[in-house]
Amino acid sequence: MPTETSQVRLIEAAPLPEKIYTTEKVGISRRTHDEHFKLFQGYANKTNEIRKALAEFEIDPSKANQVYSTIRSLKVDYTFAYGGYVNHKLYFDILGGEGEPTGKLRDMIDRDFGSLENWQKDLKATGVGGRGWAWLAYDREEKGLFNYIGDAQNTFAMWNTVPLVGLDVYEHAYYLDFGTARASHIDAFLKVIDWGAVSKRFDTAAL
Repeated sequence: MPTETSQVRLIEAAPLPEKIYTTEKVGISRRTHDEHFKLFQGYANKTNEIRKALAEFEIDPSKANQVYSTIRSLKVDYTFAYGGYVNHKLYFDILGGEGEPTGKLRDMIDRDFGSLENWQKDLKATGVGGRGWAWLAYDREEKGLFNYIGDAQNTFAMWNTVPLVGLDVYEHAYYLDFGTARASHIDAFLKVIDWGAVSKRFDTAAL
């Protein structure tokens, strides 16, 4: 949760819930999660560092420049650090479940993808084709679902979309368990989505 220190809002990576480690049954190990969590903490730390730097920075528009300037570096690096924090917060939140989606979320998956199996195939292809993330997101403009590629921590789906499922396809998410077999990692991931957590996000997004 954010805290305030000298008017700077600080964040921290909350400890992983025990449900995360139930993914060991499909081959996503405790060690992978523990190492992955260190990266999550790193993004939180860098976000705080940049927020403090921005708070102390004297804004001077005449010194800003799109090729290089301090304000540009801080603002761009902030999106990467905070993006990495938010992305991993969602990723760990929706892991550690089983079963299938139900209710209105399942109905919309069936409507927009044809079936749950089709959605899984599409997300897998999106993940294999991406460089960092694959996202199932709710589009508030069109009132529907779509799988998006996010090639970096600060490459997001679209404006006015709400991420529901975040699939991390950076090598750090799977290399210890699956080597270079990203597709096998995705197959395992699809078996341990916490659809209850996803549904809560969907219900809020689709209001």
